[in-house]
Amino acid sequence: MKLLLASKENFLIKEGYNYLGIPKDKLRIGRIITAIKGAQDEVFKAYMEEYKLNMIKEDIYFEELDIKDKTSQEIYKFFEDKNVVQIEGGNPFYLLKYIREVNFEKILKDLLDNGLSYVGCSTGSHLMSPSIILATMKKGRNHFGITDFTAFKYVPYLIRPHYVKAMDDGLREIIQKTGYNIRLITDDQAILIENGRETFIGGPEIILK
Repeated sequence: MKLLLASKENFLIKEGYNYLGIPKDKLRIGRIITAIKGAQDEVFKAYMEEYKLNMIKEDIYFEELDIKDKTSQEIYKFFEDKNVVQIEGGNPFYLLKYIREVNFEKILKDLLDNGLSYVGCSTGSHLMSPSIILATMKKGRNHFGITDFTAFKYVPYLIRPHYVKAMDDGLREIIQKTGYNIRLITDDQAILIENGRETFIGGPEIILK
């Protein structure tokens, strides 16, 4: 099983995809864009459109899927010819709402068991932690009725994408509240997990003290 957990999509084009061990012309990426649909930030949405154009310029093959209101059969069908599952950033609570509605946690496990690689960006990285509670640090965000922040637990720690030092006090509060360790990644960093072995990309890794 191979997981690449990052902050920024353009980092993937720059170097991140190289760590998947798939030649660029063989990448077939299925992008889950549901979290984008729940975002209210127009600057973020413009960034995501720019990223999509950059993917096209780089001749990286991808298709998009919003899992909202999809059946399991439709989702499995979408990934039949893909070798990468990529979950994009946006609103983590909106994404988690529809993940639960379509039982995407089981679907993802099946896809990874069948050899697909996983790429998470921002929200997609939060999702592989035990909880998306770090997403509550952004104030004013619509939670779409989500009060249970339990996530997928592929890693035993919380991941803080887009880390900047100004977050430190809030992160310490969450550590005290939850007891979880937190791994920090800036917009130019990622964590690669392959068969249980971790590699930190873009080091040195910043340790919260």
